[in-house]
Amino acid sequence: MERSWEPDCGVRSFGQLSYDDSNRYVHLRALQKDIRAEYTAPLSPVYKDSCLEFFFMPEGGDRYFNLEINPKGCLYIELGHNKSDRFIQYRDDISDRFDIKTEKTDDGWEVFYRIPLDFIRLFYPDFEFNGSLAANIYKCVDMTTVKHYLSWNPVNSEKPDFHRPQDFGKMIFCY
Repeated sequence: MERSWEPDCGVRSFGQLSYDDSNRYVHLRALQKDIRAEYTAPLSPVYKDSCLEFFFMPEGGDRYFNLEINPKGCLYIELGHNKSDRFIQYRDDISDRFDIKTEKTDDGWEVFYRIPLDFIRLFYPDFEFNGSLAANIYKCVDMTTVKHYLSWNPVNSEKPDFHRPQDFGKMIFCY
């Protein structure tokens, strides 16, 4: 991953995305020693914990999804145009619907989940897994001794701010 607004603390992260006819699959991994995992309740501010995030906007869209998950599998998800214009997406079955699985590893942690096509179509009815997405992948933590903010595609801001769709990179669906 790219830019960090803090000095390099040795934290690294990786992402892998795939899809089939019904789901986009997300696998994110963090290499870090100091892991914070406090939040368990839905809609908790998981960005304060060790957090892996996937933000994406369908091709031609004007709103993006932000999915933020901590090592306990606590999901925070919103949809909106920018940092101040978003609304929370939550249902009681959201964790089951996204099939979130986290795992502690010898050198950090990782998360696996899916994003169902029928969920995306609630907001983008004609969405298909073809073409491209505007997207970014992030790694952050606000409340440990080693703060860090990493991104897959560079973020052009003086302070950490992941809610910048103008800084998303392009991800292309390949067959």
